[in-house]
Amino acid sequence: MKNNLKLKKYYFVALFMSFFLSLTLVFLIFLENQKINKNYNLAFVSIINKVKEKYPNISDNEIIGILNSSNYNDEFIKKYSIDVTNESIILQNNFLTKYFNYLNFTFIFISLLIIIYLFRLYYQKRAKELDEITYYLQELNNQNYTLKLESMSEDELSKLRNEIYKTTIMLKENALNSKKDKLELKKSLEDISHQLKTPLTSIMIMVDNLLDQPSLTEAKKIEYLRSIKREITNMKFLIINLLKLSKLEVNMITFQRKNYSPHLLVNESIKNVLALCDLKSIKIKVFGKCQNKIFCDKQWQVEALTNILKNAVEHSLNNHQVLVKLEENNLYTEIRIINYGKILSKEEKQHLFTRFYHYDSSLKESMGIGLSLAKAIILKDNGKIEVHSLKNETTFIIRYFY
Repeated sequence: MKNNLKLKKYYFVALFMSFFLSLTLVFLIFLENQKINKNYNLAFVSIINKVKEKYPNISDNEIIGILNSSNYNDEFIKKYSIDVTNESIILQNNFLTKYFNYLNFTFIFISLLIIIYLFRLYYQKRAKELDEITYYLQELNNQNYTLKLESMSEDELSKLRNEIYKTTIMLKENALNSKKDKLELKKSLEDISHQLKTPLTSIMIMVDNLLDQPSLTEAKKIEYLRSIKREITNMKFLIINLLKLSKLEVNMITFQRKNYSPHLLVNESIKNVLALCDLKSIKIKVFGKCQNKIFCDKQWQVEALTNILKNAVEHSLNNHQVLVKLEENNLYTEIRIINYGKILSKEEKQHLFTRFYHYDSSLKESMGIGLSLAKAIILKDNGKIEVHSLKNETTFIIRYFY
């Protein structure tokens, strides 16, 4: 708004100057004609008076006819060296013509100087703005994104300014995101390194026992080998899931979203935990019907629901059941996963979705990453997850907003 007012001020000054110069020039020309006409009229009055004195019988009509006649005597004019195309017989008019010519020339010259000065001021300002833009671009190349483009005129340069400003914001956001992504990747690598230390140490100890104790029985060797296999399997699961979680957090995964029935997603997820259900004699029951579909990536959402169902089964009492309830309204589709077992404390609920958090020490095989991965996936598909725990009943509530 400020720049626009400045531009209007420049236009107003230029228009006022043009109007003032034109009006002044017209006034000078009008004044010159007035002076010359007055001198002509005074001269003719003097001539008429002289003629009347010498020829009293001459009539006024004859005098007017003579004055308005275009006939003249060349010899008479040449006698006095007068050029009727360039000079006036009245010497005072010749002076006035020269005077006003000089005055008009001086006025036009000064006007041109003023106009040139105004143009110079304008282009100096433009050059300053261009220098500022160049400076900003150089700073952007040096990854300085704290600059702001201000106090520029509202003309064609404003479009360039706005685009540069947008580019500055975009580059700043990209730089911040890149820094954040690097920190997240660093954190993920540190987490992977930390989590791998224990199983790797365990594997090294068992391998050393196998190598250094050739007298071990076959049963002991098989036991060590099975333990090594189990540790390697856990490490593989940990690395795969950590990489998935890291890619999700740094936006390296593109979801292939389509509309899917909530029943389809739940049924596919249940199939993935049937073996675990059989081990604990747990049944999963599904209630409710939903007509609306969830716009999501099927593969990833099935993985998220599988992790939550797996957690529910692992923390359920043997010979019990896990309930899955489906509901919907005008805002979202809701999936509730309910298991019966240990009540979660306030602290446990607060850290439940934090990676590597173990809230049940009895589950030694748990890596503490499944729920963290599940939450990251659900959030990516415009979802929300929360947990409630009361009276031996823990409920995961997942809502997918339309």
